[in-house]
Amino acid sequence: MMVAFSVTPLGVGEEVGEYVADAVRVVRESGLANRTDAMFTTIEGEWDEVMDVVKRAVEAVEARAPRVSFILKADIRPGVTDGMTSKVETVERHLARG
Repeated sequence: MMVAFSVTPLGVGEEVGEYVADAVRVVRESGLANRTDAMFTTIEGEWDEVMDVVKRAVEAVEARAPRVSFILKADIRPGVTDGMTSKVETVERHLARG
């Protein structure tokens, strides 16, 4: 399973990087494969472990913000591992063909 999520603190002003870092820290400390970009953090693993990490990441932001907005997108494909890398490699292969 691969999950991309975004958690945004509300009511804390325009500078939210410090709060987002709290969530990303939880993800990185989980030991699950992950990648963070400007819009989402992606995590790969089994359903229960991924959802536990997402929940704890949201709770880390919620602990310091009066309100939290949360977006989640999941790709559930049993038997597939390393999807974060293989999906991008597939697109790059097609791009290289012209």
